[in-house]
Amino acid sequence: MTGLDEFDSALPDPIDLIEQIASARGWSFDRRGDGDAAVEIVGGWTDYRLFFSWLDDLCALHFACGFELRSAPGRRAAVNDLLARVNEKLAVGHFDLWSDEGLLVFRQTILFRGIACASVAQFEDLFEIAVSECERFYPAFHHVVWGGKDAAEAVSAAMIDTAGEA
Repeated sequence: MTGLDEFDSALPDPIDLIEQIASARGWSFDRRGDGDAAVEIVGGWTDYRLFFSWLDDLCALHFACGFELRSAPGRRAAVNDLLARVNEKLAVGHFDLWSDEGLLVFRQTILFRGIACASVAQFEDLFEIAVSECERFYPAFHHVVWGGKDAAEAVSAAMIDTAGEA
């Protein structure tokens, strides 16, 4: 590290910007402490909880988008197979299983070192990508967790593009 590293800490608090975006969109926002926040968004399949943690030592924002679909311990192997197959389809972020709670989440970390500030466009992209990927793969997760389907069948069904809504 050089003596110039002190200038990287000048980044305005990204949690403040997330709060402003959430407020403008009428989303429920909860600041959980210094550098932590949660937002709730209504989706087509389920409600999504977006969690943000500022990692000051890395100058990074950790983001997780969780939804209420918990994996039963007996389905963990099938869910892990599904996670591997789904993650191969993603260009940004990844799905993960928080093993303690059995909670499925979409996760991503944004590095900000060397950037003057976060932008509204960055966070809008983050929200849009996370929710659209959760919406796209929610049926696959549901088929594996509760329907007993195998991962290959569930991903194939999720990748079918549909026209309109039923």
